Amino acid sequence: MHYHHLPAMPSEVIDYLNCRPAGTYADCTLGGAGHAIRICEKIVPGGTLIGIDQDLDAIENARNVLTRCSAHVHIVHDNFVNLPEILARLDIPAVDGMLLDLGLSLHQIEASGRGFSFNRDEPLDMRMNTAEGTTAEEIVNHESEANLARILQEYGEERRARSIARKIAYVRKKEAIRSSRQLARIVIEALPAKARYGRKIHPATRVFMALRIAVNRELERLREFLADAADYLNPGGRLCVLSFHSLEDRIVKQRFVALARGCTCPPVFPHCVCGNKPVARIVTRKVVRPRQAEVDANPMARSTRLRVLEKLTPESA
Repeated sequence: MHYHHLPAMPSEVIDYLNCRPAGTYADCTLGGAGHAIRICEKIVPGGTLIGIDQDLDAIENARNVLTRCSAHVHIVHDNFVNLPEILARLDIPAVDGMLLDLGLSLHQIEASGRGFSFNRDEPLDMRMNTAEGTTAEEIVNHESEANLARILQEYGEERRARSIARKIAYVRKKEAIRSSRQLARIVIEALPAKARYGRKIHPATRVFMALRIAVNRELERLREFLADAADYLNPGGRLCVLSFHSLEDRIVKQRFVALARGCTCPPVFPHCVCGNKPVARIVTRKVVRPRQAEVDANPMARSTRLRVLEKLTPESA
């Protein structure tokens, strides 16, 4: 299997992860293993890499790519939200760095055959892990019109969510909606003529994003992961998160701010009464974006946002 994907912001990620020999690092979203192989190069001798992905294609690819890695490597087919259980099985209490890359791989878009792209005629699956969960086809054909509109509005920030949901509900009464190209055509037909053209993005872009997020419960799992991720970092360890749209980035930013602030008392309180202390510091005060040279070479990286958190040491806490 040829797995083609360019990692986003690889130099920045490796620099911010602060990889060092004999350290233990978790790449929680292996993808094409582009970040993972670079981490391996920095942590030898004696380093350990834990590579996690829920996509079996990515796991198969990583096993091939990382064979040349001289670090200790554990490749795990699972969702990153299960990191605590994964570390427990490996008898690793905490790591020195974590990477979470929330983007789709080029392989998933162009070669997975799961309907991630509106430019291809493929079954409407959209599951990262094809062994579990609800498919996009099931959502499109069986969710209520009201819930479809909510999904498109909440996860895709689609302004014409109601019109598109209404059109989907109308079409599916006559025939099942089974392919990505069929759905893209329905979305276009749901829009007024002036809204079909002149957009910077394809009219179906937000609809496909919303369905993918719903199918894979991406935002829910991101919140769950971030809730206790810092507990599994060693003091001084860093968490790097690459997000690709505002919904993800907002969740990451808010959680990082909460961990760095500590106190959860309402602003009107004159003194802290909750007793919560900061557990981390934000390394990237402003979101880091890819350089233009990278965007030119890898257009998929153009929307990348990198944020980095560092767990406080006892001396700095």
